[in-house]
Amino acid sequence: MVAIVDSGSTKSDWVILDDFKKVFLKTETIGFNPNFINRELITPEIQKNSNLMLVKNSITKVFFYGSGCGVEKNCETIEAELKKVFDKAEIIVKEDLMAAAYAAYKGKPAIVCILGTGSNSCYFDGENLKIELPSLGFLIGDEGSGSAIGKQLVRRYFMKKLPADLHNEFETDYKLTIEDALKHMYHAPRPNAYLADFNKFVVERKDHPYFVNMVSEEMKSFFEYQVMPYQEAHNAEINFIGSIAYYYENILRSVAEDLNLNVGHVVQKPIESLVDYHIKYIL
Repeated sequence: MVAIVDSGSTKSDWVILDDFKKVFLKTETIGFNPNFINRELITPEIQKNSNLMLVKNSITKVFFYGSGCGVEKNCETIEAELKKVFDKAEIIVKEDLMAAAYAAYKGKPAIVCILGTGSNSCYFDGENLKIELPSLGFLIGDEGSGSAIGKQLVRRYFMKKLPADLHNEFETDYKLTIEDALKHMYHAPRPNAYLADFNKFVVERKDHPYFVNMVSEEMKSFFEYQVMPYQEAHNAEINFIGSIAYYYENILRSVAEDLNLNVGHVVQKPIESLVDYHIKYIL
């Protein structure tokens, strides 16, 4: 059996293929971004999944594509922790951009972007991945991402910048204190996922003029910082992977049009396309 894993900062999608390359199991765990999660939590979190535990001894290869795995040390961390569970398997760990490139590939070169809890971009010609820009994380990067939009919302709430209707609704829904917010942002694991979770509030009101403007500003920032530096930006199709791109697709396309950029397809969850790519080109 072969396991294919697409892991973001919030959650991981797992697909197990049998020896005939057919889907045997689909399941989820939390996300394993080694920049934010304590490595000691990785193995126990996998072991909580009873379905994975039932097949772990039958898995001979694990393809793990993860947020935060663009650094060799982080790849080694994930590989070591996965090996503790899938001790009979060969473990291949690559960054999430590679998964996005595979999932978004439709036969022609394209700029591929991730807009989920975090954000990132690359250029993929079908064989080679070109990354012009570093991933700076949610503190000073991740423009347009769920954590960036959540950060804007929380900041504007506490600084009393939200319109009265949105301020009152947020206050009623969350009853958020500055003490709780600071605790989760500075003293709890996975602060980027914590901030991204506030997108539920924005998505439910994404047609509100205030949020249209707020999200548009974040999308414009994403294009300016993570797409425009590519020399192919105005010629290549720009494809997106991730829930934030999916939920705010209309705003995303509108901002791209204003910048004379060509957005192609938007895929919420890349795991199925990623599995198809492996069946067709890798396995």
